[in-house]
Amino acid sequence: MNILILGPGAVGSLWATKFQLAGHHVSLWGRTSESELSLQLDDAPLTTYSNQSISSLQEADLILITVKAWQVESAIEPLLPHINADTIVMLMHNGMGTAEWLESKLSDNPIVIATTTHGAYKPTKQHVLHTGHGYTQVGGFNAKGAKCEFLQDVMNHALPSVNWNPNIHSALWTKLAINCAINPLTAIHQCKNGDLAAEQYSSLLEAITHELVEVMNKEAIVTDFDTLHRTIMQVVNATAANYSSMRQDVFHKRRTEIDFITGYLLQAAKKHQINTPENAKLYQCLKQIEQSWTEQ
Repeated sequence: MNILILGPGAVGSLWATKFQLAGHHVSLWGRTSESELSLQLDDAPLTTYSNQSISSLQEADLILITVKAWQVESAIEPLLPHINADTIVMLMHNGMGTAEWLESKLSDNPIVIATTTHGAYKPTKQHVLHTGHGYTQVGGFNAKGAKCEFLQDVMNHALPSVNWNPNIHSALWTKLAINCAINPLTAIHQCKNGDLAAEQYSSLLEAITHELVEVMNKEAIVTDFDTLHRTIMQVVNATAANYSSMRQDVFHKRRTEIDFITGYLLQAAKKHQINTPENAKLYQCLKQIEQSWTEQ
């Protein structure tokens, strides 16, 4: 396949190198205007890819968007006139809310959503490390996207394991709930994920989870407090040594994805007239932190 990676950060570079090793024709679309970019996966040889090639964009069978949620609009807007109506467009980022906008711009295209637990890190511009093996879930966002189940085999061959999930909406909400519980707290307290297992966070995490369950049930996502709380704590313990992406963004004074994580939850809560005070406090705290950087 002709595959274009929009946003060759850590996750985008991981998939780019894996797709290339699996025999696909891979091109990149990064922020730099250089015509070529080189990437090295772990100890593999350096490989060169075309960058910002209009012909590669026009010929793409699949565009994988791996920029952060708040970057999606500005990243893909200039590309829209060149995207073929048959090109599959896949979103892979934390948070929710961008697929609706994308569909309004590419109403004829198959739109697919993916969520992955693979870990990746770029110590340098060219070097990407596969820091943690995980799994990826993929599913269709619109009717045409729902017909793209063959992508499971394509992606599984490149970076296993990959499962096609006909109910990807439910998987995304579960991922969103985990992020709502872990990311803001670790960002505010500048701590590792595992630190949230301490007693001082216990009642707060429970309150956050109760609010999440109420909203998810109204969104027709079947869950209960015990199930969701157990899932959240499993992730806290399984990723105990990790820093969340939001913690890293705050540490480096970068814009976070709070609007597409907790912000998305609050929008859904408002729609259903559900009171979510604990999540609202976390959201306001993160917005104040972000605002403080621009006021300096």
